[in-house]
Amino acid sequence: MSDAVRPSTTQLGMPALPAEPYPTEVHQRLAADAKEIIARYPDSRSALLPLLHLVQSEEGHVTRTGVQFCADQLELTTAEVTAVSTFYSMYRRKPSGDYQVGVCTNTLCAVMGGDAIFEELQRHLELGNNETTEDGKVTLEHIECNAACDFAPVVMVNWEFFDNQTPDSAKSLVDDLRAGREVTPTRGAPLCTFKETARVLAGFPDPREGAVEAGGGAGPASLAGLRIAKGEVPAGQPSDRSKSSGPVDQPVPHAGEEPPSTHPSSHDAPQPTASEESASGEED
Repeated sequence: MSDAVRPSTTQLGMPALPAEPYPTEVHQRLAADAKEIIARYPDSRSALLPLLHLVQSEEGHVTRTGVQFCADQLELTTAEVTAVSTFYSMYRRKPSGDYQVGVCTNTLCAVMGGDAIFEELQRHLELGNNETTEDGKVTLEHIECNAACDFAPVVMVNWEFFDNQTPDSAKSLVDDLRAGREVTPTRGAPLCTFKETARVLAGFPDPREGAVEAGGGAGPASLAGLRIAKGEVPAGQPSDRSKSSGPVDQPVPHAGEEPPSTHPSSHDAPQPTASEESASGEED
């Protein structure tokens, strides 16, 4: 059969219809919020990120309707808004749970048990990565470093910290979330739903009692170097965590002291510069 009469196997679909607008009451409410957000920025385009959080707080993910709303408010194309909303993982592209359970599987959390926690939760919830339980309560995902390595392995729920987790404690956590039992983060603000979190990220006041005052600062291991620099801990003295969980770090010399004659790792030891190598070659 010649190409001229060969039947085509390519099927062209109909272009997507314009996104359905929000109901009038919802549109008016979001438009008032959007106006408040946009007024914070000298360039209205800079308001796109908080506006995406705003529409996400309405439906739990960024829908085509939300994209169109943001584009209309900022006089952008839907392609421009979509490019931003699909770049950042904090914007969900499909319906997700009331509680986003993220297990850190970056290097330190992974070796401390993060991989085991994630695998156990997948089995326990019968979910794959970025999937949601049938009751719509929990979405499970693996996440990258959240700068909490001294609390590894870390699980986050709607960006609140649950530190020093184990497979068993993580299973209890998701079971409590699904059952509607009260769950308290290890540190930081009280827990709320993902939609409520998105509205706070859009820049609106946090209504949770004590949320603003709640702290989620760094732990002792993160602050050890600062404490030594301030003279609060003598150089070489083990921190509280190192006493119980691992070897003592190499002594840190004070100003004017000679550094240790040996280095714990040749990979970390200072390497000769190009100029030093060149000078050495000339002397030879």
